[in-house]
Amino acid sequence: MKNTIVPKITRKDFFRVAGRFGLTSTLLGVSSLFQSGGIFSKEALASTASDIQKKRYKKKAKFHLKFGGAGFNATNLKIERQGALFFVSDIEARTEGEIRVEFIGSNQLCTQLNCVKLCREGLIDLYASSTQNASPNAIYFNVLDFAYLWPGRAAQYYFFYHPKSEILFREPLRKHHGLQFLWTHCELRNIMLGLKYKNRPKVMTVEELQGMKLRVTGTRLGRIAMKLLGTHPIPVAWEETKTFLKAGIIDGGETWSSAVAYAQLSPAIAQDVRCGFFSGNEHTAMNLQSFERLGPALQNAMMESSYLTQVHVQAANEAALLSTVGITAPPLPGTIYDRYKIRNCYWSSSELEKAERMSSPKYNPQPWEQWRDRLNQMAGGADIFEELYAIAREIPVETQAIDVDPHRWWKS
Repeated sequence: MKNTIVPKITRKDFFRVAGRFGLTSTLLGVSSLFQSGGIFSKEALASTASDIQKKRYKKKAKFHLKFGGAGFNATNLKIERQGALFFVSDIEARTEGEIRVEFIGSNQLCTQLNCVKLCREGLIDLYASSTQNASPNAIYFNVLDFAYLWPGRAAQYYFFYHPKSEILFREPLRKHHGLQFLWTHCELRNIMLGLKYKNRPKVMTVEELQGMKLRVTGTRLGRIAMKLLGTHPIPVAWEETKTFLKAGIIDGGETWSSAVAYAQLSPAIAQDVRCGFFSGNEHTAMNLQSFERLGPALQNAMMESSYLTQVHVQAANEAALLSTVGITAPPLPGTIYDRYKIRNCYWSSSELEKAERMSSPKYNPQPWEQWRDRLNQMAGGADIFEELYAIAREIPVETQAIDVDPHRWWKS
């Protein structure tokens, strides 16, 4: 596979260019140069960033928006196709510079754990993070995390395009958390096992997982699922996960495949146990007051750019999972999983059904009752699990994510 990840410039070179032409213009320059070959010089980056900066500042902006990109940058956005820089380019072009967005990633402005808090407080206008990492500060995001709610990535994309996602998901986020949800990437969270499993047989059953100590994110519902599957969820900071895995302090952790690849966890992972037991979404949302200040015309532009970004992410991340990350069995040559000899462990349909019957509210409702009641109240009285469960199965289970037809969710 052609290397599209590592350019011929140093970190020092990058920040010298950014010091002249601005961080966002430089990031957009890196993204543009990746598309035309992937290996480039400091001079090429400076020239491209200069051209982009001139176009971006050709007209005086009416609104300057600050976008907290957590740990993302132009490099790792080519692995997990979250779409942030694509969105910045599109919204600025669409509004002819009336909206200007400064994207600040690489954990310089905020992290996965606090971006949503800063956004809700109005200190930044937009942010990117996983819904799980946002859930401690915006608890309604937990509605996505019921065990085995989603039969596949197609069902997730189908829901986010669905008009009912406005009533069932986006409106409660606006009402309770002051967030305008814009778009998301879609994967399912699996169990990633550390290097102690490198020379062991593939883990292909629920029973083999039981008793394992596994790193967990902030999601409360994800922890319920892990306990019901017989594992021991242990909160570990994302930054410390690789160290804990290499030292054997934990057996593994729950996350999705492209997160392993983009966050450089790959050297510490031996098996991707593809049990897909709850949702994995790297989303972008906006402070609702910032959105409302734009006025009707620019609000419409914001929604159209978000829609186009959603369509882009759906196609680009599905392709990257195969050709960059390597989620096939075996991984395609040259992918990240191939490079680090990570084995994909695809469970049989009968094993997935067994895990679902152990952990899903559909079959084991009692452990979920407290959170289900709480989220139902936030949803206005709807049985939110049943509503989402039904929508997720309006399309055949075998539907491929790339085959889900896009739809402007805010229009009937």
